Amino acid sequence: MKDIASTYLSEFLRLVNEMSPYLLLGFLFAGLLRVIFPRQMVARYMGKRNFRSVFNASLLGVPMPLCSCGVLPAGIGFYRNGASRGSSISFLISTPQTGVDSILATYAMLGLPLAIIRPIVALTTGILGGLLGNATDNSPVESTAKGTTEEDHPRNLKEMFRYGFVELIQDISKWLIIGMLVAALLSVLIPGDFFTSTISSEYLAMLLMLLASVPLYICATGSIPIAAVLLMKGLSPGAALVLLMAGPATNIATMAVIGNTLGKRSLWVYLFTIVGGALFFGILVNELLPREWITGAIPSMIGDHIHDSPAGWFSKVASVVLGLLIVNGYIMKFFSRRREGRRDLLKANAMKDEIQQYRVEGMTCDHCKAKVENGLKELQGVSEVLADRTTGVVSVQADTDNEEDIRKAVGSLGYTYIGKV
Repeated sequence: MKDIASTYLSEFLRLVNEMSPYLLLGFLFAGLLRVIFPRQMVARYMGKRNFRSVFNASLLGVPMPLCSCGVLPAGIGFYRNGASRGSSISFLISTPQTGVDSILATYAMLGLPLAIIRPIVALTTGILGGLLGNATDNSPVESTAKGTTEEDHPRNLKEMFRYGFVELIQDISKWLIIGMLVAALLSVLIPGDFFTSTISSEYLAMLLMLLASVPLYICATGSIPIAAVLLMKGLSPGAALVLLMAGPATNIATMAVIGNTLGKRSLWVYLFTIVGGALFFGILVNELLPREWITGAIPSMIGDHIHDSPAGWFSKVASVVLGLLIVNGYIMKFFSRRREGRRDLLKANAMKDEIQQYRVEGMTCDHCKAKVENGLKELQGVSEVLADRTTGVVSVQADTDNEEDIRKAVGSLGYTYIGKV
């Protein structure tokens, strides 16, 4: 038992060290997006539920050097800045699969064919996932411009760091930690020779590769040497492509955050697109391309190109910084909620007895609470609004009973109206 616990702790720390530099990069990038890209621009190019917005999001994501965990803050930042749900899913799918760095590394280690195939597959699956995300989004069209009803934040360095390294960390750290704990457990349970042992067919290999790579964390560049070694050991090119797609695009931490932030429906679209796309393109590669095109392009001295994670000391420093930022986020959230609780109590005492209460689903953070309160207060006749994101109850003080206006406003803000309490 002691050995198992030690192995698990070691694997968890290794995973944290591997992910931390990319997570910090993602949080920084999300803060930059907040400052550089005005909400009107995001809403214009990525805010519609149409092919163009989805294509723009997928095209933007292909060259970005962000992994499946680093893309989370950036994708959520786009979503909260006015991008449609479909565009956000498109960006989250296409971005981690490849990037400028991984395209060059793929060419160096796996040859030109896969270097061309990877970005094409990333772009295509990103577009498909975005279109499916839009098709399954039942909220009113107005919700695609979420950020336009809120007061714009100042564009400066303070806002960049506040949003990237405080607000977003507060929102996703819980599910990120849970995801990493589960991913470390899976990494311990799955043996190292899982991919190559007792595989009797190419398509069984693809399924096994998929089952193993979806929950684990592998960055887009880090997956390249693994695929190269497995190809040299006889793995089919299609199965290797499955690893190159599903490994970087998904992991338990990413899935947990997406399900909590964008909703379970978006998570299923995300997973269906990646899993279906990986299998589809893996089969195409196996059936249509000569195997020699792929295996013949792999350099013979593969060991010289094996990708290493960031320098050991840098990874450890990044892990410490990330840990301190998470702790700081929880401390700030604690004091913020105490202040918020006192304000809400004063607000509740000041509100008259003539109030109506409604139940609203989808408020998952303080950002959601403020958005609902500010949005409903703009309705004619409404003098005060108090939203409780824990219970989903929204108390509205108004001159008249305007339930239909409340229902429409809640839907336009991107949340689900359930009814009166």
